[in-house]
Amino acid sequence: MPVLDFVSEYAEKNMLRCHMPGHKGRSIWGDFPEKIFSMDITEIKNADSLFESCETGGVIRQTEKNISDIYGSLDSFISTGGSTLCIQAMLTAVKLEKRRVIAVRNVHRSFINSCILLGIEPEWILPKYSDFAISGEIDTQVLENTETMLKKIPNACLYVTSPDYTGYIAPIDKLAEICHGYGAVLIVDNAHGAHLKFMEKSLHPISLGADMCCDSLHKMLPALTGSAVLHVSNKRYSPIAKHCMSIFGSTSPSYVIMSSIDRCTDYMRGNLRRDIENSLHWINDLRKKFDSSLFAPSGDPFHLSVNAGKYGFDGKIFAEILRECGVECEYSDSTLVILLLSPVFGSEDYSRLEKALESALKRIKDIKQRRAGESPKLPTEVPVKVMGMREAFFSESEEIPVGSTVGRVCAYAEVPCPPAVLIVAGGELIDRDTAEILRFYGVDTLKAVKL
Repeated sequence: MPVLDFVSEYAEKNMLRCHMPGHKGRSIWGDFPEKIFSMDITEIKNADSLFESCETGGVIRQTEKNISDIYGSLDSFISTGGSTLCIQAMLTAVKLEKRRVIAVRNVHRSFINSCILLGIEPEWILPKYSDFAISGEIDTQVLENTETMLKKIPNACLYVTSPDYTGYIAPIDKLAEICHGYGAVLIVDNAHGAHLKFMEKSLHPISLGADMCCDSLHKMLPALTGSAVLHVSNKRYSPIAKHCMSIFGSTSPSYVIMSSIDRCTDYMRGNLRRDIENSLHWINDLRKKFDSSLFAPSGDPFHLSVNAGKYGFDGKIFAEILRECGVECEYSDSTLVILLLSPVFGSEDYSRLEKALESALKRIKDIKQRRAGESPKLPTEVPVKVMGMREAFFSESEEIPVGSTVGRVCAYAEVPCPPAVLIVAGGELIDRDTAEILRFYGVDTLKAVKL
């Protein structure tokens, strides 16, 4: 664990720190652990430098090589700015090649923001909707649509989010084959899937042929928030990846976060596969204790989605009851409650979750008007585009009630949660159906371009 070893050894030396940060390795608050402050350093001698580590070959670069060896990538690069920084870097890399970006519309806000900053106007592919608007699968028709677009658009890049918020996993191997057949590259937002490499058969995008992907280690594995990795399998992108990251990344990356990445890397080499195997056993047992229709289908078992709408109750109310039972969910709306599990959970955690679900189901039956009403009809086409996302964002806008937006142009994208299928993107025209979907998912006001 090169970074962690260096930081720990430096903290033990008790040096007089005439360098940043200003806390000088000391906690002035008794309730805040001194050790965290002692490990929080800057780029001092021999500490390496995050965005120059390719050249220096120091402790950060050693950690990156360890990660690359574990994931089987050509190269892997640390981010302390989450997958957001990785997404910005991946899009910068394909922008430098003047590639047109085709994107499946189940994207994270960080993709939208990156497109606005880089002046990228993606060509959208709608996934096939499942039972709720935030998720959609890539079926045969979507694959055919993708191939049709790649035929029309030379020098393209396909951007896919997989897994999505509900745990749906796209057919990355098929998409990679299609892309490479047309000279296109495939980049994947795998922020929710860092653990997929360690399943019985690897489902990680790099294993399945993606050119680049990002992993948020903190989402599903034991690392501090902000811990992420950009993986590269295409030799064209290794020399420029750090440069692309440095354009957006902070010049003060956190050594505490990098140390947690080291710890997480050690866990990957050690107990992770065992813990996944145990967790899958407990998750299967948990699912069997309840009606099969309670949980939505999921490619990733660690994304447990309660299909509230189909089961006949309001997901927001159910999430509130779970909260009272001591369980905080990741996301909820009227149709869906998402519970993110982890390999670090033990049998007692799954037992606790089982009891909370049982209690919540009993209590929800006694509540009148359990359902919030039928969800609106989901769109089958992308809304009409009036102007580009960047132009819409930088146009003069006003925030108005959703009911008043019909016929107006959206100034900034609206989505129920990150990531999710976009309801409307910046520069697109809002019609009655779009406004109805926005209201259903709790969007009361929207920024519209001023008339």
